Amino acid sequence: MIRLSELKGAKGSTHKVKRLGRGVGSGKGNTSGKGHKGLLARKGGGRRIGYEGGQTPMIRRIPKRGFHNFARAEYEIVNLSQIEGSKLKEISLETLRDARIVRGNKPLLKILGVGEISRSVLVKAHKISESARAKLEKAGAKIEVLDVRG
Repeated sequence: MIRLSELKGAKGSTHKVKRLGRGVGSGKGNTSGKGHKGLLARKGGGRRIGYEGGQTPMIRRIPKRGFHNFARAEYEIVNLSQIEGSKLKEISLETLRDARIVRGNKPLLKILGVGEISRSVLVKAHKISESARAKLEKAGAKIEVLDVRG
């Protein structure tokens, strides 16, 4: 029976640690391999991420353009033609993901009016275009607009 205290690593998997600052004879005494003075010799010292030795860093050389709206609402887009071909009775983000019609991971759903629909379905979406709403109402669908804020 193997005991926890008897377990050993594979041969060559562990190395003896070189102890720093233990005398001149050790080969890593005095400055402990850090050289003399400077940023890298200090306790906790080191270069920051992106530091390029005094050269203007890449992040400052590359031009910045445009604006990224962090609060932008992103919608999964579904057309009426996709709904017509799906044969689903209820159209919601979850049912469309289960049916592999929607493959992304955006949190909101928008229905667009591309194509035609000839059957009555229950639609639960965060936004519906005017053309899609008209076509769905004509087909006798029940429309439920969900709150965008959650």
